[in-house]
Amino acid sequence: MLKVENLTIAYGKTEVVHHVSFDVKKGSVVTIAGANGAGKSTILNTIVGLHRPKEGSILYKGEDIARKAPDKLVYKGIRLVPEGRQIFPEHTVEENILLGAYVEKDAKKIRDRMDEMYDRFPRLKERRKQIGGTLSGGEQQMLAIARALMTGPDLLILDEPSLGLAPIIVKDVFKLLTEIKQTGVTIMLVEQMVDNALSISDYAYVLETGNIVFSGTKDEVKNSDDIVKAYLGNV
Repeated sequence: MLKVENLTIAYGKTEVVHHVSFDVKKGSVVTIAGANGAGKSTILNTIVGLHRPKEGSILYKGEDIARKAPDKLVYKGIRLVPEGRQIFPEHTVEENILLGAYVEKDAKKIRDRMDEMYDRFPRLKERRKQIGGTLSGGEQQMLAIARALMTGPDLLILDEPSLGLAPIIVKDVFKLLTEIKQTGVTIMLVEQMVDNALSISDYAYVLETGNIVFSGTKDEVKNSDDIVKAYLGNV
C-alpha cells in the first residue's frame, strides 16, 4: 500500500531524515520506533503532506504522493491522528466527529458513518453534546480516532496515540486499533510505548537520528537484545 524510497527530509539546510526506505503492506500494522528526536513524527507528517521531502518518493497504491497537499491525500484515503489529539476543544463531540467528514458530500454516508462511530464508541455517543475540551484524555483520543475514521480511510496513521494516557486507557486504545485492523484498515503508528505497539504490529522499523538501524517482525525486534537495550528500553 505504501512504499517509501530514499526519503530525505530537511528543515532549512539541516537534514533530519536521511535516505530512509520502508514498506507498509495492505492490511498490516507497522510501527516506527526510536528515541525522541529520531525523526519519527517528521516522517509521518511528510507522508500526509504537512512537510515536503528534500529527496525521495512516497508511493501510495503506486502513485507518488510526496508533494501532494494534505487535503488531496484525505480524498485518497489517508488520515492522520496527530500527536496530542488536536481536537476542536470549543466544539461538541458530535461537531468534532462531523468535521472529520468534511470531504464527504453524501449526507446519507455521513449519517451512516456517524452511526458506526457511535456504535464503536458508545462513550462518545453518551457525550455527543458535551464540549470536546471537557473530555478526559482517553475520551479525546477516542474522539480524534473517530474523527479520522469518518472518511473511511484505507491508511490510518497515528502519532503517539498513548501520549499522556493512563495505562488502563492505553490498553483500551490498542484494543481499539486491533479491532480497526480487523476491518481491513492499514495502520501505521509512531509510539513511545513500544511494547504496546509491537503487541499489535506485523512489522517494525527502528529509527535513530534519521536513519533506519533495524527492521523486522515484532518478534525479531523483541529478540534483538542490542536493539532492545539501545533503543526500545524494556519491552
